[in-house]
Amino acid sequence: MGARGPKSSAQLAIVSPALPGTDYAASVKAPAAPSHLSAASRKWWDEIVREYQLESHHLRLLQAACESWERMQQARSAIAKHGLTFVDAQGCPKARPEVAMERDAKVGFARLIRELDLDFEAPAESPRSPAIRSNR
Repeated sequence: MGARGPKSSAQLAIVSPALPGTDYAASVKAPAAPSHLSAASRKWWDEIVREYQLESHHLRLLQAACESWERMQQARSAIAKHGLTFVDAQGCPKARPEVAMERDAKVGFARLIRELDLDFEAPAESPRSPAIRSNR
């Protein structure tokens, strides 16, 4: 039997796992992907929010990961179009700025994915939280 009286905001914020045999995706409305993301990123967002129970801070990390991925793809596209280098006014070859943008976006994406820690394996029938060390 639980405590009596009104619940605190912390107790109200806890999302209860779905009961065995129920569909978590059907019982909880997954947050929609931000509209500024590409179709591919929105599709990945939907897959992640269906498979994992994410709290608001996880959603922000997921959004940042999607944006980093898209920035990396934009930089790769620019590199494919313009090449890795350009020649400056003194005739010296220099790396294009997109090379650093791609590298930074890659590192950022990898760190965000590590923070989300989505590699945790749990039984497929149960919704799961990211396997962040504090959740293990």
